[in-house]
Amino acid sequence: MQTKTNEQERVRQIVRDGYSQIAKATPGEGGCCGPVGGCGVRTDVEELAQKLGYTAEELRHLPEGANLGLSCGNPAAIAALKPGEVVLDLGSGAGFDCFLIGPKVGATGRAIGVDMTADMLGKARKNLTSYRARTGLDNIEFRLGEIEHLPLADASVDVVISNCVLNLSPDKAQVWREIARVLKPGGRVAVSDLGLVRELPAAVKDSIEALVGCVAGAPLATDTEQWMRAAGLIAVELVPKPEYVAAMQDVQDPLYRSMAAELPAGHTIADYVASFDIRARKGGPRPKSSGCC
Repeated sequence: MQTKTNEQERVRQIVRDGYSQIAKATPGEGGCCGPVGGCGVRTDVEELAQKLGYTAEELRHLPEGANLGLSCGNPAAIAALKPGEVVLDLGSGAGFDCFLIGPKVGATGRAIGVDMTADMLGKARKNLTSYRARTGLDNIEFRLGEIEHLPLADASVDVVISNCVLNLSPDKAQVWREIARVLKPGGRVAVSDLGLVRELPAAVKDSIEALVGCVAGAPLATDTEQWMRAAGLIAVELVPKPEYVAAMQDVQDPLYRSMAAELPAGHTIADYVASFDIRARKGGPRPKSSGCC
């Protein structure tokens, strides 16, 4: 058990350090899980976001630097959020999805972002002032914490979202147990994340860059479904979305180019990796949303 714990902490520290570097980088030049995937090659983060389903209008109103190009889907759209709901964003980064969620849930709702990287939280909290000034809302907060041990009470949120983060966890089964714990009865999950269609070659799985880039840690979709059901979630659904991998190949992302070089002849990245829309719900009648956490 101690060995397993040490290995999990080693992976967690690699991820924390990698995303701390991204947070400190020049906007548009530091990401590894998005269109700046080679850890330093600038591409159009707005272009990728629009390919993933975000509208130009949404992106135009984001605080400066909130979009780091780290998305692989649009979980807020999957969630079909309603005014008054309390929404938890796992691995909230610079606040990208939280700043879009806030106006959707309105003054009676709340968006809570949890991230383990202090530099990311610093970027997100810095932008709260401009968000409040633009919207007139004070309904977003960011908390330091690990997604395996969430700093929230039991049955305290209506919706859990996450955008290309769960694959980074060294204990994904525990993350799903935590998601089930903090959801209210009848609450729902809306996650965008990378998953494997088949096992990656060893050379790719052993790459630290690929780990920080949300690839080497991606689980088989069948494993994700098992963890979700074991945590007690119901109505589990994983829908593969080819747009993300296609976009990475379109922009000639350096990480994805290096991965392609390690694949067997005749295979492409899309044969191994897909972005998934992941939905589920916690059993039981859903109470009215009334504060949180």
